[in-house]
Amino acid sequence: MTMQPIRIWSPEEYLAFERTSEVKHTFFDGVIVAMAGASTAHNIITANIIASLHFQVRQRNCTVFPSDMRLKIEATRTYTYPDIMVVCGDIQYAHEGQDTLQNPTVIIEVLSPSTEIYDRGKKAQIYRTIPSLQEYLIVAQDGQHIEHFVRYAEHQWLFTERTDVRTSIVLPSIDCTLLFEDIYAKVPPSSPAQD
Repeated sequence: MTMQPIRIWSPEEYLAFERTSEVKHTFFDGVIVAMAGASTAHNIITANIIASLHFQVRQRNCTVFPSDMRLKIEATRTYTYPDIMVVCGDIQYAHEGQDTLQNPTVIIEVLSPSTEIYDRGKKAQIYRTIPSLQEYLIVAQDGQHIEHFVRYAEHQWLFTERTDVRTSIVLPSIDCTLLFEDIYAKVPPSSPAQD
């Protein structure tokens, strides 16, 4: 049995395909991969964070975007859909259609069993190539645990993690605070991670 060769797509082919697809796909250096759906816990955590951040930045020049907004990462020829992005200042779009951002200040990913290794490894590496990015959060859905990366020099990041449910995460780049009790509000305690 012969393996079919992997098709290499151009960014233009990917975007034309993606804009008509009912399923979201990521694009990395010519290869596209369909994205899986999200679990109940994943969706509740994402909604909680978006609500909290939106409330805090609503009077400032920052905008919170959910996972339907695509991100272009020029340095690695990547298109992806972070769970949450915050852009402060002018929004820079990669294309006229205003469906692809280029300048997030903060990116937040809620971990899923199927993407956990990628989110912590290769994807984190790719995100760190974005010149505008100041902070990256990785939020667990199967327990109350958050990993926080803050840029403090061009190629240097400070890593901290929090597991104390009585604490909060301060996002200095956007002057916001996320309380654990808000992030994990209404998440079923035994909610099985499906995605």
